[in-house]
Amino acid sequence: MVVKIYGMASAVCPQRVMLCLIEKKVPFEIELVDLSKMQHKEPHYMAKQPFGQIPYIVDGEFELFESRAIIRYYATKYAETGTKLLGENLEERARIDQWIDVEAINFNPLVFPIVFNLFILPKQGLAGNKAEADSFAKRLSKVLNVYEKQLSKTKYLAGDHFTLADLTHIPTMRALVEGCGMSCILDDKKFVKAWWEAIRARPAVEKVLEFMESGALQYSP
Repeated sequence: MVVKIYGMASAVCPQRVMLCLIEKKVPFEIELVDLSKMQHKEPHYMAKQPFGQIPYIVDGEFELFESRAIIRYYATKYAETGTKLLGENLEERARIDQWIDVEAINFNPLVFPIVFNLFILPKQGLAGNKAEADSFAKRLSKVLNVYEKQLSKTKYLAGDHFTLADLTHIPTMRALVEGCGMSCILDDKKFVKAWWEAIRARPAVEKVLEFMESGALQYSP
């Protein structure tokens, strides 16, 4: 069954889902929802995603929105296919869930204003608020100190293996480090920097970038 992802391949939340499906070797296709044309706010779309956000997925008769819920679903559904992303026992799963929540609650809300001001607005020909971006970058640096402490003990966030805890960070980290040119935020955090380089180097990341650059709408392992 080919998973249908409603959204844009260039947006970070659909990328989170794409990365998971590629790691799990699950085929998918993009049903384009153009944010620039406000298609995510049209009534027929909001009937499926009532918050007017992307993505949502259709898998046969099953529909689901919220990218972190989607990646948890597919990591569980295809637990024995592709990369194991959920750990080996209940305790490992709990640690993975912990760091997925950390990303959603403590990391992403600080990264988004930086990306919005330094990448999204300039890309649209508009001036971003650098002072606001700098303020959020200082707060983010303190959060990354917590990551640094954890990653001084384990190679990845939830242990010594790549899991959803790491995967969920990739799209926003790439937007921050590469889109905004903010690699300097990692200069004094050697363990975070090593972790980022390790997860950035995963083949699934390159496949997502190739998919975006080609303008393709279908992926098959």
